[in-house]
Amino acid sequence: MASFPDFVNENEIARSRTIGELITPTSPFEQKYGRENWTVAFAPDGSYFAWSQGHRIVKLVPWSRCLKNFTACSTKDGVNLTNGKLSRQNSDLGQKNKPIEHTIDCGDIVWSLAFGSSVPEKQSRCVNIEWHRFKFGQDQLLLATGLSNGRIKIWDVYTGKLLLNLMDHTEVVRDLTFAPDGSLILVSASRDKTLRVWDLKDDGNMMKVLRGHQNWVYCCAFSPDSSMVCSVGAGKAVFLWDMDKYTMIRKLDGHYNDVVACEFSPDGALLATASHDTRVYVWDPHIGSILFEFGHLFPPPTPIFAGGDNGRWVKSVSFSHDGVHVASLADDNLVRFWRIDRSYPVAVAPLSKGLCCAFSTDGSVLAAGTQDGNAYFWSTPKYVSSLQHLCRMAIRRVMTTNEVKKLPIPQKIKEYLTYQIM
Repeated sequence: MASFPDFVNENEIARSRTIGELITPTSPFEQKYGRENWTVAFAPDGSYFAWSQGHRIVKLVPWSRCLKNFTACSTKDGVNLTNGKLSRQNSDLGQKNKPIEHTIDCGDIVWSLAFGSSVPEKQSRCVNIEWHRFKFGQDQLLLATGLSNGRIKIWDVYTGKLLLNLMDHTEVVRDLTFAPDGSLILVSASRDKTLRVWDLKDDGNMMKVLRGHQNWVYCCAFSPDSSMVCSVGAGKAVFLWDMDKYTMIRKLDGHYNDVVACEFSPDGALLATASHDTRVYVWDPHIGSILFEFGHLFPPPTPIFAGGDNGRWVKSVSFSHDGVHVASLADDNLVRFWRIDRSYPVAVAPLSKGLCCAFSTDGSVLAAGTQDGNAYFWSTPKYVSSLQHLCRMAIRRVMTTNEVKKLPIPQKIKEYLTYQIM
C-alpha cells in the first residue's frame, strides 16, 4: 500500500515550508489524556488565532504578532508564545480594536472553537429585542467554545470575558460554526446525535434542534451565503440542511466509513468531506454528485477495508480562500495540499499525531493541531488564479448549479461553471 498513485514520484512532490509552531508547556506528571488540540481557528478578519492547549485551556493570540515572531525567529527553533504575558485591560473603546493575548480557562475539556462577528443590520429573529441583555456592535468579535460536558461558552475576544453559557446538549459538543452573514446564528454538533441552532443576538436562545443523525455528529459547516449547513458524522453520514426552513435538503451517499470533517468552498459551489475511508470527496452540494476524489491510500481500498482500521484515516479537511486549494490531514503523518484540478497532492508536510487543520483568512498559511496540544504552521503553495476561475467564483456566489444550467450559454461554459471541467 502506498500514500500516492503509481504515476506520481513522491520525491518530486514539493515540501511545504514550515513557518513556525506554538508549543504548549507541559509538566512531567501531566496526564496525556485531555491535552488534545481538537480544533484551531482564525478570526474572520484575520486579527486572532485560537487553539485548544488541552486541559480546559484556550489560547487567543493576535495573528499579526504571531507572523512577525515567526519571521523573526529561526524556522528550526520554532516559536513559543504560550509563555507570553497576558495583557489584562478594560474593555473600553480605545482598547477594543487592539488585539491582545488571552488565556481562557473554559472549565472543561475543549473540543471545538468558532469565531463569530456581528453585523448590526442583521437583527435577531426574536420579536422582543428590547429585553436583550447584550447589544452587539459592528466591531464585536466572539469566540464560542464547545466543551466535553455538553456546554457552549461564549467569550468576548477583546476582553476574554465570559458572556453566555449555553446548556442544552447532553454529550460532547464536537463542532461549532457561525453563520458568515454576521447574524450571530450559531450551529453546534454533538455526540448526542443532534445539531442545535442558537441565536446569540437573542441572548443565546436555542431556536431549533435538527435531528436525523443516527450516530455521533462530528462536524458542521455553514455555506458562504448562510443558507445551508452541512453536517457529517458516524455511519457514513453527510447531511445538508436548509437554514430558512430548518429541514433536511438531502443526504449525500458515497463514503464507506465515518465522515469526520466538512467545509464549503468560498463560492459555495463545492463541498469537501473527509472520512476514515481514506478519501476526501468534493461534491456539488446543490445536486449531490461527487466531482473530485482525493485518495490517501493506493491502490484504493475495497469498501470492506475502507470501512475498517485501514491506517489512513483522514482526520480533517479545509478549503482555501482561493477556491482552488484543499488541505487534508491523515493518519500517515502527512499534511497534503491539493488542487481541485489535480488528482494528487501538489505539496506535503510532515506532521505526527495531527487532529485538525484550517487555512488562515487570506489562505496564505495552514495551521494544524496535534494530540499534544501544539499548533504548527506552513506556507501554502503559491498560485495565481486565472481570470476564468475568478469569474466562475463570482458567478457561483450568486447562482446555484441548477440556475447555471438554465442559462442560455454554450454547454462547455456551463460545464466549466459547474466544475465538471477545469
